[in-house]
Amino acid sequence: MLRDRLSEALKTAMKEKKPVAVSTLRLILTAVKDRDIAARSKGVDDGISESEILQVLQTMVRQRHESIEMYNQGNRPELAAREAEEIAVIESFMPRQLDAAEVTAAIDAVIAETGASSIKDIGKAMGLLRERHAGQMDFGKASAMLKAALSA
Repeated sequence: MLRDRLSEALKTAMKEKKPVAVSTLRLILTAVKDRDIAARSKGVDDGISESEILQVLQTMVRQRHESIEMYNQGNRPELAAREAEEIAVIESFMPRQLDAAEVTAAIDAVIAETGASSIKDIGKAMGLLRERHAGQMDFGKASAMLKAALSA
């Protein structure tokens, strides 16, 4: 289970004195715990699912990419390098990312399966895409691709 792998990795990083890994793993576990607490108000007592944990990781990676851009614009390469190290730690717990052709194929499959034919059906199609490919693609880009496919 991903949650257990994260906890074990934190223990290992602490023993091996890897400060970037320790701080990044603590941030991940804190974010997951925050989502667990929020889920309790919705009646989910056993914590968030694996796919939701993957969404947390994906959000963290996207935030760090945005930070790298800002740091590079602000001429702060040392901070950008730190963010890149954090991305490497986070991505080590994520499944392999789909390439553009695989994302297109996944979108085509979801459209065919759901019978989506217009922009009105985007919610249903995105839900299925998120369920099947959690952590494997950037859903912001996938949403734009899906919109384009349904508009054509």
